[in-house]
Amino acid sequence: MAVSHGHKGINFAQTTSICLNFIQEALLKHQWQRASEFLQHYFQALEDFNSQKRQVALQNIWKLGSAILYHHPKSNVETFNAFADRMKNIGVQNYLKISLQHALYLLHKGMVEEAYRNLNQAESWRYGEMSASQEKIIKLIQAYRGLLDYYTWSKKRTELSKFDMDGFATSAATQDMHSYFRQASVNLHEIIKIPGVWDPFVKSYVEMLEFYGDQDGARQVLTDYAYDNNFPSNPNAHIYLYKFLKKEKAPEDKLISVLKILHQIVPSHKIMLEFHMLLRKSKKEEHQKLGLEVLFAVLDFSGCTENITAWKYLAKYLKQIMMEKHLNWVQEGWSSRKDWWPTFHFSYYLAKKNWKENKILALEKAFTSGILLGKGCKYFMYVSKQGHKVQKKSIKTMKKFVMKHNILDSEEL
Repeated sequence: MAVSHGHKGINFAQTTSICLNFIQEALLKHQWQRASEFLQHYFQALEDFNSQKRQVALQNIWKLGSAILYHHPKSNVETFNAFADRMKNIGVQNYLKISLQHALYLLHKGMVEEAYRNLNQAESWRYGEMSASQEKIIKLIQAYRGLLDYYTWSKKRTELSKFDMDGFATSAATQDMHSYFRQASVNLHEIIKIPGVWDPFVKSYVEMLEFYGDQDGARQVLTDYAYDNNFPSNPNAHIYLYKFLKKEKAPEDKLISVLKILHQIVPSHKIMLEFHMLLRKSKKEEHQKLGLEVLFAVLDFSGCTENITAWKYLAKYLKQIMMEKHLNWVQEGWSSRKDWWPTFHFSYYLAKKNWKENKILALEKAFTSGILLGKGCKYFMYVSKQGHKVQKKSIKTMKKFVMKHNILDSEEL
């Protein structure tokens, strides 16, 4: 073997280890041809006397080989299929896992029917006693088959919506479409009972339930997915439930309860601006107070620093809160941010940059900085000195309000 030259006395394990390192190095450098040549030599690792090491080698060959074939310029579907079939037959313990990954590769290539056949074959495959891990993979295979049944159902639904025909043809087509719903719903219903993150499966199942008018069923699926403590924390589960309830015109308190959890998981999510508006409209003081914290939390994140809507909402809400004498709300939210927000949001450099790029953003931020830091804030001072004609009135109004109201001038801070 080429890698053994100059390495006298290198044993079998060392040789395969060196070969594996060469493959990984070639992959990192996108040297697909070189990696494929070394992989051919690495196949000898399957001759190891240790069954555990053979199993590891088999997994390595599949992962590395599929990555090489995915990227190799001369690779094609036929080559990948041949490699996958060979790997399935080498290690029966990996048959199901490789079959599933093979099907996903075919889906990526747009070969839906071939992927479906692959999943069908895998589902009917049996070898000896089924282990617990293999049973889980079988359920996953069934779930993906259900997802492909949903895909076919969706296509047929679209086709039917384009035609307004009466009689046998329409009835037969509708029945055909419904059969795919039945097939899909069985498998999708089963997988989403298992704790996990099943976003595409849940969305597909809910869409079908809604189409057939089962709103209660759809709502229950989304509620279980969001609130079952056995499931991992998943922001999307709460987003799906919120959007469903919003579409149903659910009471605002119900929408708020869903978004409260999302706020705890992803406080910077774009839906948080909708959440702020819901809280702001609420008659409950605790909701109105939370509405301020939601805006503060959104602007804590670097990806939101130039979100003009968030700054507009904050400037407007601060003004409202100050006028309503809820200074303690502002102080409470500001106390944990006063040490880092001035540099993060209100530096002299950012004042110049924001004024140059987006004067509306600069004005909203200046107003906010004036309330939070007082008229001596560098950001506020820079923007308030700009005599731009269009913003002249806005600057005058901003200065007047800040002179009268700001937290920095209060005794508490």
